[in-house]
Amino acid sequence: MAVFRLPLSFNKQIHFYKLMGCGKNGSFDLHADWQQWAVLTVSKHLNNGNEQVGKFLTLWWKIFQCEILQIALQPIEGHGTWDGKLCMGKLPPKSDYEGPIAVLTRATLYTKKAKRFWQHVNNISMELKHSPGLMLSIGLGEIPWFRGATLSIWESKAAMRQFAYSQPFHKEVIAKTKRENWYKEDMFIRFIPIKSVGSLRGIDPFQGKL
Repeated sequence: MAVFRLPLSFNKQIHFYKLMGCGKNGSFDLHADWQQWAVLTVSKHLNNGNEQVGKFLTLWWKIFQCEILQIALQPIEGHGTWDGKLCMGKLPPKSDYEGPIAVLTRATLYTKKAKRFWQHVNNISMELKHSPGLMLSIGLGEIPWFRGATLSIWESKAAMRQFAYSQPFHKEVIAKTKRENWYKEDMFIRFIPIKSVGSLRGIDPFQGKL
């Protein structure tokens, strides 16, 4: 992954990118999935996935016969920063959109709060895994245990809200993050899923849904 930094840095189509590992079980996990990685790129224009990441990465993945799932997302609402930047642009906190929706949540934990955070992860992961309307969930991370993110994609905004605000463990953790000040920095963005190409573990998770 480290060799990707140079071509992405020089790609004029991209104004923000992140290279990340993935956790097991589709969410935050103390154990990494060494066969799955993620590249996040942000551009002002919606391009073909290969154009977005550039020829070098596309050729690299082809040579090593990587399974690829590319998802194009349009940010519509949210708040927070990543490395001090409004990387998705200035967005309203809410919108009227109610269709299929993707949610990216990321946070940098205070070192002293990391243990408290990880004590709650398993219960939330189980709630997420069994939530109606969930199409896909992937746990991501820049730095293991301290800088993580989750991308989840839902059949509707109503299904996402049902998990976010009605599931007991998740609702409890939302309150604790604020009360106990776990996060040094956080970001929460919702997107319209525009299109997907490829597969994950041999399956197209969005077949007939996007």
